[in-house]
Amino acid sequence: MADDTKDLGDDLNDMLGDAKDGAKKAADKMSEKASELADDAKELASEAKEKASEFAGEAKESAKEFSESAKETFNNVTGDNKKVLAGVLGSLGVHKFILGYNKEGAILLSLWIIGAILTCVGIGILLIWALGLVGLIEGVIYLTKSDEEFYNTYQVGKKPWF
Repeated sequence: MADDTKDLGDDLNDMLGDAKDGAKKAADKMSEKASELADDAKELASEAKEKASEFAGEAKESAKEFSESAKETFNNVTGDNKKVLAGVLGSLGVHKFILGYNKEGAILLSLWIIGAILTCVGIGILLIWALGLVGLIEGVIYLTKSDEEFYNTYQVGKKPWF
């Protein structure tokens, strides 16, 4: 029985050694796979960085084009011919200030403020309504004129009312 115990002990030691060798091989394989995965991850990260850089460049270019287009549109609206801007912003006399008629703009603005103060009396609402009607009528007149006619009449000729 002592020999059986000794043989069992040797068998167990051999099995333990085999298990250690197997674990070491498995750990080496796992390390190798982890290294391969890390390399793949680095490659994917590099590709993603490159794609993000390309996307950022395209986005910057697109934003630049949009900005230039917006500036061009703004300059068309607010440049020498301010027809659209003046036609749309008729309330409170803002259209008069846009066209450079500061005295007329101040008159409309002060009348609107007086109308706002007098709304509790009732006549103020009528005054504000009348001023809104003036702005609406002038806006329609501005927008229905040709660009050249508007420019010659209101910017060169300085016709302040209707």
